[in-house]
Amino acid sequence: MSTTDTPDAAVADRFDTAAADPARWLTLAIIVVSAFIVVLDNTVLNVAIPTIIRDFHTSLLSVEWVITGYALTFASLLIIGGRLGDIYGHRRAFIIGCSLFATGSLIAALSQGVRELILGEAIIEGMGASLMLPATIAILSSTFRGRERATAFAAWGAAAGVGSALGPTVGGFLTTNFSWRWAFGINVIVAPLAVVGALVFMKRGVRADRKVAIDIPGAALIAAGMFLLVFGLSEGSLYGWWKPIKNLTIAGHVVWPSTRSLSIIPLVFVASGALLAGFFLVERWKEREGRYPLFEFTHLRFRTYRYGLLTGQIVAMGQLGVSFALAVFLQNGRHLSAAQNGLWLLPTGLFVIVGAQTGGRLIRYVGATVVVRMGLLSYAIGVLVIFRAISVDITEWQLLPGFAFFGIGIGFAVAQLVSIVLSEIPSESAGSAGGANTTMRQVGSALGVAVIGALFTTQTIRHATSQLEGSSLGATAKSDAIAGVHTLGANYTPRTGTSPADASIIRHALEHGVVSGTRTALLFALAVVALGGLLSLLIPNIKIAREARPGGH
Repeated sequence: MSTTDTPDAAVADRFDTAAADPARWLTLAIIVVSAFIVVLDNTVLNVAIPTIIRDFHTSLLSVEWVITGYALTFASLLIIGGRLGDIYGHRRAFIIGCSLFATGSLIAALSQGVRELILGEAIIEGMGASLMLPATIAILSSTFRGRERATAFAAWGAAAGVGSALGPTVGGFLTTNFSWRWAFGINVIVAPLAVVGALVFMKRGVRADRKVAIDIPGAALIAAGMFLLVFGLSEGSLYGWWKPIKNLTIAGHVVWPSTRSLSIIPLVFVASGALLAGFFLVERWKEREGRYPLFEFTHLRFRTYRYGLLTGQIVAMGQLGVSFALAVFLQNGRHLSAAQNGLWLLPTGLFVIVGAQTGGRLIRYVGATVVVRMGLLSYAIGVLVIFRAISVDITEWQLLPGFAFFGIGIGFAVAQLVSIVLSEIPSESAGSAGGANTTMRQVGSALGVAVIGALFTTQTIRHATSQLEGSSLGATAKSDAIAGVHTLGANYTPRTGTSPADASIIRHALEHGVVSGTRTALLFALAVVALGGLLSLLIPNIKIAREARPGGH
């Protein structure tokens, strides 16, 4: 894309609009709804975990594998899913992905135990999502041109941002008023409708011009490497970053006992690093030999692609980290129910929509990269305002200004980063590039939750313990409470039989600890956003050519 508007660009843009697919706006509607349900599935079950545990008479660890498994499958197969779309057509990949997503959702909705839930949600839905989401990005990239392209990506970004923000709200509402099974029931209805819409309204996908061999070694290396990387980032706090604190159990068998001197997590990271290094070497060799690599590392020569991917990862790291810290604070510090928690966070999603649409209009005047930088500034202001407002007695109105800056900043940055990442990528590689973009965001999200979660837990325990040590509790009650806080952190509650006065002291100490932990987590998120802002300065400015209007200039 040109960095300036020229007469030739305007004429080309007018030609693109005149020759555009007449059903492109219906295609956009299908894409937006599909992206929304895929991203929603990342967070919609979080608030339903206690209910599922009761319904299936199972353990927390078993149910956590349902949610973690979806993220692992999704992140592991994204680049592969995008490349399959490049080879066989993105419309076809989208339809197959939607069909798998609906099938997995049906199995999960009707499940009678955790195994069926894992099969449906973590495996089949995750596979479907890994085909769907890269296809949505590639289809938008090939369907829209000029400022319409900016509008389309703004809508996609709003859907992705709102899906992430509304997951707890939707999950809390369905779990409280109907059943957690309806979190999957929505997909069973929407995904088949998306398939029908794709068959009727979407242009047929373009296959590769020549027969392209599927890069099986590359696929195996990236899938295994990404699986282990995301597993390590998301499960490190559970199994211990260095010293083991919990048995690693798979299908009822202890794979790595907590009695070992070293946690399995460092070994997981080493194995992941070796596999990803192997992937890099294999793909570079295939590029040199012209053997159709799964991922073309030569595309990293484009600064829009290279720095766009890194900035997107940083944005995702801060976004999910902030959302995680706030959700824990509202439930453990402010003592809100799951449904109330979701409602308090609802304005963030609404402001994301406002930011995405406003940013989509602004890029024709200042360029996409400037909009991203403005978004990161708004994002940072939002985190700072939330940081200053955090207290045990906080109200939703005190959080609203921070949510406004935070949500608008996400809306500005997310959608336009996708557009920037794909701006110089050849159309025949748009699927794998889109998959790489989403993969980087998934890794960023996992890293954000891991680091910010660890900071939150450490600081909560430290400050709560300090409060308890200086309290008027008796020696026995004090030692019991300190031991409980060290074991359970913010989830500790005074044991049955504790006197009301002692229970009040313990709750006050925990609330103080949660507030301090949240503030530390938000400061780290602010530093992450600042790093993202610095990275965005390395991205060339991308301006979208204005459409020529009849009789105008």
